[in-house]
Amino acid sequence: MVPGLQKQFYFLSGRYSDDDALIAACWNEIDNAYGSKKRYYHNLSHINSMIAELEKAKSSLENPDAILFSIFYHDIVYKVSRKDNEFKSALLAGQRLRQMNVPEQTVSRCFAHITATASHSKSEDPDTNYFTDADLSILGKPLPEYELYCRNIRKEYALFPWFLYKKGRKKVVEHFLQMPEIFKTPDFREEYEAAARENLRRELHQLDR
Repeated sequence: MVPGLQKQFYFLSGRYSDDDALIAACWNEIDNAYGSKKRYYHNLSHINSMIAELEKAKSSLENPDAILFSIFYHDIVYKVSRKDNEFKSALLAGQRLRQMNVPEQTVSRCFAHITATASHSKSEDPDTNYFTDADLSILGKPLPEYELYCRNIRKEYALFPWFLYKKGRKKVVEHFLQMPEIFKTPDFREEYEAAARENLRRELHQLDR
């Protein structure tokens, strides 16, 4: 468990519910999901990184609580053999947030934020754009961090033989490179866009070899 995440979740949830047992059960569900031994990248460290990224943009967010709940739940369902992980994660988030008496407007925004990670397309909601940008921030990190990310993603998809993984991964990389803008907010675009494209082009070249 990443230090501090449990405390943040309890503090966030405690603003809406005084049911300590419920909050503890929700946290344990999150901890168990992201703490799976099969998760090498989509784990609690990823949640922690997203929180750190969005802390820098906190003053620009309209509904920080919706963003934070979305971070905790956006990959809670993660099965590499399925294509509906984002939708399933969003549904589960909605169930848990309603149990905690979170207002429906915030629940709806969480659903929109989480399902947006299926394509990372630009949204009319600036908060969604900040959320998806934080999710993709790893793409623009220094090369050693990016290469570690690539290795960890491959480990998560270890059940697929290399030729199948290579085909799927190339589609993902090409999808991002074909976007007019990978990062949808000025802050993230200025910080990460150029480096992300360089990292992705390098990975694509390696996959083509």
